[in-house]
Amino acid sequence: MIALSCGLGVAHAASGTIEIGMIADMTGPAALSGQHKVDGAKLAVDEINAHGGINGKKIKLIVEDDRGQNQAGVSAYQKLAANQNIVAIIGSIRSTIVQATLPYVARYKIPTMIGGTDPKLTHVGNQWVFRFRPNDTYASATMAQYAVKTMGSKKVAILYDTDAFGSAGNQLLKAALVKDGAKVVSDQGYTTATRDYTSFLEKIKNSGADTLATYMTNSEDEAQMLKQLRQLDLKVKIIGSTSIATAVCIQLAGSAVDGTYGVSDFVADGNDAAKAFTKLYVAKYHSQPDVFGGWVYDAMNVLSRVIAKDGTAPAAIQKGIRAVKGYHGVEGTYNFDANGDGLHGYWVVKMQHQKVIPIKYVG
Repeated sequence: MIALSCGLGVAHAASGTIEIGMIADMTGPAALSGQHKVDGAKLAVDEINAHGGINGKKIKLIVEDDRGQNQAGVSAYQKLAANQNIVAIIGSIRSTIVQATLPYVARYKIPTMIGGTDPKLTHVGNQWVFRFRPNDTYASATMAQYAVKTMGSKKVAILYDTDAFGSAGNQLLKAALVKDGAKVVSDQGYTTATRDYTSFLEKIKNSGADTLATYMTNSEDEAQMLKQLRQLDLKVKIIGSTSIATAVCIQLAGSAVDGTYGVSDFVADGNDAAKAFTKLYVAKYHSQPDVFGGWVYDAMNVLSRVIAKDGTAPAAIQKGIRAVKGYHGVEGTYNFDANGDGLHGYWVVKMQHQKVIPIKYVG
C-alpha cells in the first residue's frame, strides 16, 4: 500500500490542518489515469492552501493506492476511514470499486465523493455518497442519439468492459439505440486490461456493423483496441463513452483515435472554469488534463466551500453538499439532487489531430 501526503503536512485538524483522504490507481493497469487524478486533487489543494486554506487551516491530502482492484480499493478505503482525523474521502472513478466500497461508506458514515457513473451507485439509499460526474443514463442516451440522428448509424456493434461500469452502460446503450431506431448487430464483453482485441474486432467486421460503440472502463484498454482496429483496417464509424476522450487514451492511441466521436463530462474549453483549470494544469504538469483530474478538482473545491461554511462534522458536510446549487465547476454547473448526483449532462466531442473538439452539450 502506498500513501503520500500533500500540502504543508503540519499536524491534523485539531492543530491546524483539515485532512481529506483519497483513493487512486497509483499502480496497476490504469496508473497513468490515476496520476491525472492525483495531480488534479493536488492542484486544488495547493490553490486553496495558497489562499489561506479553509478558515485558516491548511488541507492535508492523504492518498492510498487502490491498484485499480476492488479488494485493494476496499482496503485503501478502510485505511482512510479508520483515520479519525479524515473528515471526507474522495473515492474511485471506477464504478466496480465504488460498488465494492459502498458498504464501508455506509458503515463509517464519512462523506464520500465518487466519479463512478453506474446510475445505481447513488440509488441504493446510501446518503453518504455524492457523485461529481453525470451518470450513464445521460451518457448512453447522448451516444445513441448522436450516433443515430447525426452519424447516420443503422447497424451498431457494442464492445464493453464486463465490470460494473461497462455492463450497466451496455444495457443502457442497447436500450437507447433500439429506442432511437438502430439495430444492435453485435454485443460483446471483454475483461479489464485485455491486450488482444483481434477476435472481438473480427466478429464486429463479420456482423456488418456500420458503427462501433464502446463502453470501455480503462483509457489504456480503449487505446489498445483502437490501435488494433486501425491495423486491421476495419471501416466503421466509432463513438465511445468518456474513456475515448481522455488524455491517456489520446496519448497512447496516437493517430488511431483521430476521427472518432465520444461523450465527455470534461472539455478543456467547455466553460471559463475549465479554461482556467486547463491553463494551470498544463503550466504545472506539462500535460493536458482530462476527466480524471477535472472531477476531483471540483470535488476538492466544493468540499472546501462546504467545510468553510458548515464545519468538519460528517453530518454537516453531508447536509452542506446536498444543498449545493449552481456551483460552476470545471465539469459544469453542479446542482445536487436528493440522490447525491451533482451533474446532469454530457458533451459530444470529436477527436481530431489528437485533440478533443467539443461539438455540443446535451443536458
